[in-house]
This record gives sequence, structure tokens and C-alpha cells, in this order.
Amino acid sequence: MSHSDAKSDLLKQPVAVWAVAFAAVVSFMGIGLVDPILPAIAGQLGATKSQTLLLFTSYLGITGLAMLLTGWVSSRFGAKKTLMAGLVLIVVFATLAGSSNSIGEIVGFRAGWGLGNSLFIATALATIVGAASGGMANAIILYEAALGLGIATGPLVGGLLGEVSWRGPFFGTAVLMAIAFVAIVTLLPATPKPAVKASVKDPVRALRHRGLLTVAVMAFLYNFGFFTLLAYTPFALEISSPIRLGFVFFGWGVCLAIASVALAPRLQRRFGTVPVVSAMLALFAVVLLVEAVFVDVKAVLVVGTIVAGIFLGVNNTIVTELVMEVSPAQRSTASAAYSFVRFIGGAIAAWAAGELGEVFTDWSPFVLGALGVLIGLAVLRGGRRHLVVEHGEPAPHSPAEAQAVTAGDA
Repeated sequence: MSHSDAKSDLLKQPVAVWAVAFAAVVSFMGIGLVDPILPAIAGQLGATKSQTLLLFTSYLGITGLAMLLTGWVSSRFGAKKTLMAGLVLIVVFATLAGSSNSIGEIVGFRAGWGLGNSLFIATALATIVGAASGGMANAIILYEAALGLGIATGPLVGGLLGEVSWRGPFFGTAVLMAIAFVAIVTLLPATPKPAVKASVKDPVRALRHRGLLTVAVMAFLYNFGFFTLLAYTPFALEISSPIRLGFVFFGWGVCLAIASVALAPRLQRRFGTVPVVSAMLALFAVVLLVEAVFVDVKAVLVVGTIVAGIFLGVNNTIVTELVMEVSPAQRSTASAAYSFVRFIGGAIAAWAAGELGEVFTDWSPFVLGALGVLIGLAVLRGGRRHLVVEHGEPAPHSPAEAQAVTAGDA
């Protein structure tokens, strides 16, 4: 198949898939939306760096833990109702966060936001994979494109709204998620309840597979770098203007999105999965170490952050596809297991970055992130023999995935 044919197939998706993808864009906007306002929140609410970064810890921690419940919920209520429930929770808790008057309240409401996010993320990925035309690769590229677009635009929207008030991005998320809810309600066909009900233990059992466990542990460690860059860089840059911070992370997100869609598939076809992921991890670790050494040179932090988006975009796409194919577990279960482990890593990383930044100044979180990424690289290389993907026998769909979104073709 030619490149133009593959691109054409990617764009020829059921309208319901586009509805889920749009909602995914808005969902992922929530990750970077708060980046430009972190210094403003800390300053106006009298919070320390470590206290402010608990916004990430509570959000990511609950998102990770709740991944154990996503299969249980979706297998009893169906994909559509699960997506709707997740979006409603995000709307409610984003609104409450914007109405808060203390850092503790925001941290608590971000936890509720994380619960909604977990219900949405795992179900959205499974729905897109089960419904998108053009095979697994196109589905993953579409999902990662939504992720990249959301992460890219999130900081920009957050910066624009943050210029008015730090509360603006929270209320903005609530409005956008309400629009996404309407899109899911009107464009996604009703999905029947699966015949087989999942257990909360299924994701834990799935991690017994050495290949999936290897990827999950690697992602746990890699997220120390990812969320150090995302959560701590706004403090290290010492830029008070939300819109200026927003543009920095907009550049990062654009690189991530482009690399996810355009660069990752080409590199994977030419060099293979493990070699490409290994190279991206090594390059990302180098960026973090350079930022640690030159942490007082703001231009280095800006350029390093933006360039890192390329490595992160390639890595995210290839690893997501690997997770969905490497184990015999149902794709939704494998995704939940992987996300459970990696988001817990992100939660710990955000907390650790804040603590280290206050004790050892700004260079130390970047060193921690680099060490995490390098250890993750060692885990990947050590477990590479377990990462053999049988492309002729793809991992089975769950009943929900098998019946997902067959109506409403564009």
C-alpha cells in the first residue's frame, strides 16, 4: 500500500470514531491545560512547588488506580455509557476545581477529574481500536494524533485563559468536555453490554505476561522523565506570563503530534520497534541531562522542552501499539494494565520533582527524570526477548470492542 493510500484509509473513518477522537482531543487537553497556570496558582494561593505539583499527583494517581476498574465498568454498562460517565465526572470536577479557594481543594477535585479521565481514556482507546478502519496501525495513529493535538492545544488554551485568571483553564475544560459529551451522545451509536463481564483483577493478571510487564515497567520509569518535563519545567523557566508558558508547551505538543503521526510509523518500519524506542529513550535522557546542566539558561530549557516532543511523540505511538499487540490479553485489559502502572509512575514523578526542586534547586528534578528514563531503557533492553509480536495473530478483541461502533459510516 502506498503512503497516499494509507493516508486515505486513515481519514476514511466512521463518523462515530471521529466523535470519540474529538472527545479524546479535549480529554488530553486537560493534561497540559494547567501547565501555564502552575506558577500563578502557586503565587496567588500561597502554595509551594511541591504542593502545587500535587495537582498532577492526585490526578495521575487516581487515573492510574481507577484503570483497574475501567474494564469492570465498561463490561457492565457498555462503552458509550462509560465514556459518557467519564466526561460528566470531568465536567463536574473541573468546574469545582475552578471554583476552589485553596490548593488543597484543587488537589482533591483533580483527583475526581482523574477518575473521570480514567473511565474515558481506556474506553476511548478500545473503542477507536475496535472501530477504526484500516487496521490496528491506523487506529493507534489516530488515537496518538488525538493525544498529540490535545496536548499541543491544551497549553495554548490554558495560557490564553490563564491570562484572564488561573481559574479560566478549569472552566474552559468543563465547557469543552460538555461539548464532547454532546458529541458522544449524538454521534456514537449505543453499544450493547458485553456478554462477558470483566473483573477488576483482569489487568493485574494481564501483567503476568512478561512482555506486557516489561513495557509497563519501562513506561513507569519513562514517565519520571515525561512528567518532570511537563510538570516542573514551568517552575524552572520562571516565566510569570501564562501565555508565554503556553507557547513553549504548544511548541512541545506540536512536535509530539507531528512525530506521533508522521515520524513514528516510518522509523518503526525501517528500524523495528525495540531499536526505535531504545533510541528515543536515550535521546530523551540526553535532553533532560542537558537541561539539568544548563538549568539557569532559559533558552536551553525552552529548546530542550520543544525538541523533546519529537522523541516523546515517536515513543508514545510505538509503545501504545506494542501494548495492544504484545500480550494475549484483550486489548482493553492490556491498555488498562499498562495505564495503571505508567500513570502511577507519573504521579510519583510529579511529587518527587516538586520535593527535589525545593531541597536541591531546579537541576535535581531533571536528573531524576533522566535516571528514570535510562533505567527504563535498561528494562526495555533486558526484556526485549519477551516483546515478540505475532502480527499474523493479533490480540483478541473484547466483546465490547468487537461490537463497537459499526454504524454511522462517513
